[in-house]
Amino acid sequence: MGRAFEVRKASIQKNGAARGKIYTTFAKEIYLACKKGVPEIESNVELKRVVAKAKKQQVPNEIIDRAIAKAKGAGQEDYKEVIYEGFGPGASTLVIKTLTDNVNRTVGEVRAAFNKVHKSLGVSNSVLYNYDHLSIVGVKSDLESELFEALLDAGIEIHDLENEDGILVVTADAKDSSKVKDVIETLIEGAELEIDEIGMYPKEKISLEGEDLEIFQKLYKMLDEIEDVTEIYTNVLMD
Repeated sequence: MGRAFEVRKASIQKNGAARGKIYTTFAKEIYLACKKGVPEIESNVELKRVVAKAKKQQVPNEIIDRAIAKAKGAGQEDYKEVIYEGFGPGASTLVIKTLTDNVNRTVGEVRAAFNKVHKSLGVSNSVLYNYDHLSIVGVKSDLESELFEALLDAGIEIHDLENEDGILVVTADAKDSSKVKDVIETLIEGAELEIDEIGMYPKEKISLEGEDLEIFQKLYKMLDEIEDVTEIYTNVLMD
């Protein structure tokens, strides 16, 4: 229980960030969705979902259209997702998700942020083994039993299904995200997703105080200001 609360909190943090960074992040995600399929909204289910998510965040149509145009050949960018793992003060850890067209630039900027507070990046899976990679999807509906049965029939392992003030929130493995959304869209006519997140969620959370908290906040702020960083996950309890 409680995963939906984590998603809501993450969304509030994202909404409070600079609009320009949100626009840039969605432009990259739209570009990637195009490259994984075809650059046509009605012919690419993943692209259609990313565009719908972008519009919920009030991303202007011209940014969406420009990203699709680039994927059709009007631009030379080649973005890919890269995940970095790092150790902060105390027992804190961070997982930094990036979308970049220049890995050397991005890793340099991320490493520099850690170096400035005398902390370090970790090797692959040095941090991630303490996190769950989950998909959390929420939709307004009262068909809780029917949704539960439909998800089971689709062979989806459900970590959690909770009703949060009329929103059914499904937690499943990240690899099953598309299957969960397919089931919801089939069962609930005209379904609009209230929550649609894939993230790294720590198995245990910690609290920091004093100098450790100050160092952590400084590190988090520096990472968040890096243009290629799209999400930061941490085991630190944050207000």
